Amino acid sequence: MFSFFKKDPVEKLNKQYYQKLESAMLAQRAGDIKSYSSITAEAEAIKLEIDKISK
Repeated sequence: MFSFFKKDPVEKLNKQYYQKLESAMLAQRAGDIKSYSSITAEAEAIKLEIDKISK
């Protein structure tokens, strides 16, 4: 009945995904390639989770 109060899990994951991408970009600009690669890997894991939920 009150399903409109429930948040969409994909929306939350998308927000986390874009935050990870932004922090990866900032790490890359700062020259910290190790952090860039690890944060990008975390972002890709979130993206895979989004794809699983979306299907």
